[in-house]
Amino acid sequence: MPETTPEPPPNQSWENGWVPDTSRPPGTRRLWLAGALALVTIVSCVTAIAVMDNGSDGPSRASKDPSSAESATVPGLISFATPSTTEPAGKSGLATGRPSTSTAPQENGSPSAAGGAKPSKSSTSHASSPAEPKPSATYRSVRSVNYPDRYWHVSGDFVKLDPITSASARQDATFKAVKGLADSSCYSFATTDGTYLRHRNFLLRSERNDGSALFKQDATFCPRASSYSGAVMLESVNYPGRFLRHQNFQLKLDPYQQSDLYRADSAFRLVGGLA
Repeated sequence: MPETTPEPPPNQSWENGWVPDTSRPPGTRRLWLAGALALVTIVSCVTAIAVMDNGSDGPSRASKDPSSAESATVPGLISFATPSTTEPAGKSGLATGRPSTSTAPQENGSPSAAGGAKPSKSSTSHASSPAEPKPSATYRSVRSVNYPDRYWHVSGDFVKLDPITSASARQDATFKAVKGLADSSCYSFATTDGTYLRHRNFLLRSERNDGSALFKQDATFCPRASSYSGAVMLESVNYPGRFLRHQNFQLKLDPYQQSDLYRADSAFRLVGGLA
């Protein structure tokens, strides 16, 4: 007869004595661990989202508040304030220095070169603002700076620099300083007999107002700052860069020159009327 091996009994234990637990389904413990891990992950995500929402709300509220935005300063940025507007000097010339125009060769023959008091370098180192009279209807006489005993004086049809020694000469050396015929911020000079001082062929003379635009421009002179205290230089309104100066005691319109002689010959003080 063949040999047969007997089958082990169905409830035989393992060699180490462990017996499977048949009271619950297999894999239950792993399911519990996986569920706990998933729950922890969800809670962590919800917490992180809440923290991020709270952090993002802060800057948004701060940015919506204009007062906080204005008071905040960012290092490293340069803030530019609104530039202050400086009103440019007009034709009154009180805020201008020496005129910057092309220079012309100095003309010879002026008696100032022989006997005039040449201004020192210290007196011409800077321009001083003159005590300018208002361009209203005021009687004035015009005195030379380097010939203080001589005044503008109508002699015939021309204006010369003369000493005043008589009552009639005082009358002819007194002018009504009015607002400029071509520019109200400048001067025009009217004589006592109703004529005006105007330049023609660059010589200063006395003529009747013909009402033309050319006459008004020829008779308008704008005061500019002089190197001499209390004095002005008078620039032609229609020939910018040309100033009234005396030469051979004749009043004329000459281009500006970078010389002490020119600055002295073109500096005048408007004083009270002699008449």
